[in-house]
Amino acid sequence: MFSQGQITFGILFAIAFIAILVFAYRKDIKLHRKYFKGSIWVLIAFISFIAMIAAIKFFLG
Repeated sequence: MFSQGQITFGILFAIAFIAILVFAYRKDIKLHRKYFKGSIWVLIAFISFIAMIAAIKFFLG
C-alpha cells in the first residue's frame, strides 16, 4: 500500500511534528497557566457529553 520511503517519511514527520509541538508548549507554559486556568473542566464536560451520547447509542441502539 505504501512504499518504504513513504512510511519512513511519515514516521519522521510525526516525530518532528510532535517534538515541535512539545517545544512550543513548553515555551508558552506560563501563558497557558495564566489565560487557560480552569479550562480542564470544559474538556471534562465535553468528554462526559460524548461518553453519554455513546452510552445512549449503545444501550438504545
